[in-house]
Amino acid sequence: MNNTEIPIETISYLRRLADKYEISCFCDDDPSCILSKYKSAADTETAAFIMSVLSFGRRDLFMKKAAGIFSLTNCHPAQWIRSCAWEKQFPQGNRKFYRFYSYDDMRSVFASLQKILSEEKTVGAFIRRRYETACAETGCSHIELAPVVSGAFSGCRAVSHTAQSANKRVNMFLRWMVRTNSPVDSGLWTWYSPADLIIPLDTHVLRQAVKLGLISAKSAGTAKTARELTNALKQIWPADPCRGDFALFGLGIDGNGK
Repeated sequence: MNNTEIPIETISYLRRLADKYEISCFCDDDPSCILSKYKSAADTETAAFIMSVLSFGRRDLFMKKAAGIFSLTNCHPAQWIRSCAWEKQFPQGNRKFYRFYSYDDMRSVFASLQKILSEEKTVGAFIRRRYETACAETGCSHIELAPVVSGAFSGCRAVSHTAQSANKRVNMFLRWMVRTNSPVDSGLWTWYSPADLIIPLDTHVLRQAVKLGLISAKSAGTAKTARELTNALKQIWPADPCRGDFALFGLGIDGNGK
């Protein structure tokens, strides 16, 4: 683990970047735009999870694919899932839907969401129940939430289940759901602490974190690295390390200019 103290200049720089980029217009061309499109928690959570599953590769392409799905839902994605309307409207088959995911891979996600929404009113209520059960079984006051979410989608190839994976898309979904008082993230899941989130680690965030010396130059895109970077960012934001996601995104845009 990287226990190096972050220089004060770097701390100040990252704080400035977070202030600059965590603003409402950040959502304009970002997948987080889905958070403001629906009024109910059930619709927001359902749409956000679908968006997060597709959020890799070229942004314009995956957002177009997500928009195609949402166009079928008549502005009520939770009801679309719950009613199983997707079974008739979203074609079956192993032909490619997006990148290496097929139509059947996406239908597997929808089927898991349907099971979740048949048991609880919202995705959040279902995950909270599973989380509290897992805490009770382990005797821990809190545990990482991403494996709980992934476990709710057992058998879905489009959701990571590998313990070594950084699980970027699920952690991004959790950032959207958990962080409060944000002009970007929804803060719907107030029962989980932002202090316990893990940063969504992708190649871009990894590259910028290495440049700043937040993690080792030999770091790979793994769960271990995501935890190490999260712990480093807790030196700056102890109660909200995922605020660093906006700062590192900003660093990628601003380059090395301080």
